[in-house]
Amino acid sequence: MYSSTFTFRKGDYDAEFHRLDQDIARIAQAIPGYLGEEAWENPSTGLISNVYYWESLDALQTLIRHPRHQEAKARQQQWLGGYQVVIAEVLRVYGDGGLNGVSVLSNRLP
Repeated sequence: MYSSTFTFRKGDYDAEFHRLDQDIARIAQAIPGYLGEEAWENPSTGLISNVYYWESLDALQTLIRHPRHQEAKARQQQWLGGYQVVIAEVLRVYGDGGLNGVSVLSNRLP
């Protein structure tokens, strides 16, 4: 399993940003191997993180190569105050079971 974490500083959003963001979300969810996503905001830094989970690197790369995703990447300076992407291989997921049904990875607990 892989995760891609997109961390960014919110900028000036317009209607086109929201359309593109919704398109990319629908595209990601339709890709075989998409497992889910979670979003986090840090009020003290103003940073937002979207974490996407994938069965394979190929599934993730399908989104990365998609024309709508490429368009968003090319226009990011128009809408964001900076961003960073971290792609990682998930080695294990575990917990006490208290988040079952809450976390997208709940069904992956051993």
